[in-house]
Amino acid sequence: MSTMPASHGHNQACCNVPPVVGKGYKAKGSYEEIGGFKTYVTGPSDATKAIVVVYDIFGYFDQTIQGADILAFSDDHQKYKVYMPDWFEGKPCPIEWYPPTTEQQQKDLGQFFGTNPPPKTAGLIPDYVKAVQAKDSSISKFGIIGYCWGGKVVALTTKAETNPFSIAASIHPAMVDATDAKDVKIPTILLASEEEDVAEVKKFEETLTVPKHVEIFADQIHGWMAARADLEDARVREEYERGYKTVLSFFGKNF
Repeated sequence: MSTMPASHGHNQACCNVPPVVGKGYKAKGSYEEIGGFKTYVTGPSDATKAIVVVYDIFGYFDQTIQGADILAFSDDHQKYKVYMPDWFEGKPCPIEWYPPTTEQQQKDLGQFFGTNPPPKTAGLIPDYVKAVQAKDSSISKFGIIGYCWGGKVVALTTKAETNPFSIAASIHPAMVDATDAKDVKIPTILLASEEEDVAEVKKFEETLTVPKHVEIFADQIHGWMAARADLEDARVREEYERGYKTVLSFFGKNF
């Protein structure tokens, strides 16, 4: 459960998410080429709002794809088209490297982050959004959600003057830094795991001056809503589902 009170709203769900599948998930969307990136696309064709997903370092995993489908097909009040570009261009981090247990894995992980620094991806996102708009002119507003590494990308993107988004979500974000929050001007939700720095998360919350919801899922690991989610574990599945309901509730009220 939360170790701090929610801000600007509670966890009341605005929707019923589809049943969460523990293994063998069958994706509802398809892959398209957009803005030079292979992209997982899911959601109603008549949606006028879109969510761009910044996956974690492990790329396309069933748990993350299932999350994109939940965002796309759960909200009875709003329709979202969801786009998940392959920022790593087919070269994600092998999940076996994390957490690193050998010196070689530490070296490999360091090289991966050196090749894929969050500022690099954050710099690509505004043009990617333009490419989505060029492909589908019916999309009038964009939100963004990022997991782990992607949470840092979200912070950097939404604090920049070039930010194209109307709302943002950071899920078990890596490298939480309260100084990022002071320049964010859009509604923001941050859901942290037991592994994020509680003091820094609290400081991030206090620094935000926009509609916000900040919560720590204190018995969940870093990655519980994306690739590292063990959805065969009943407690993880419950909090995975609650996490997505919380995000959708916040988006429903502020997007």
